[in-house]
Amino acid sequence: MAAWSEILQEAREAVGFTKEVIPRNLEGIRAAVRPDRLTDLEAELAVLSEGSAFEAFLDHWWTQALVDLATDVDAQAVAIDFADLATALRAKSAGGGTFTQAEVEDMLRGKA
Repeated sequence: MAAWSEILQEAREAVGFTKEVIPRNLEGIRAAVRPDRLTDLEAELAVLSEGSAFEAFLDHWWTQALVDLATDVDAQAVAIDFADLATALRAKSAGGGTFTQAEVEDMLRGKA
């Protein structure tokens, strides 16, 4: 797979695009989209947030944020255990499958 920068360069050359390229992330898009479109953007994002892929994404980064806030290795281990259990319980309560943090990370990396 080509790097994002290579893809952008190839597209620039193909169509002659010379303007600034905004970051391909929610922050960059929100900053660049016209104000009258923000409501539509947020509405679509709200629907997306119900998808299982986005839920796995949120679980992964929520766990990472908890680990990042931990003050030492022991606290990090507890944070991971807590997040694994909380996300498993959330998934179970919604009638879905449960995954460990390692399984979610593998899915996000395309290994599963």
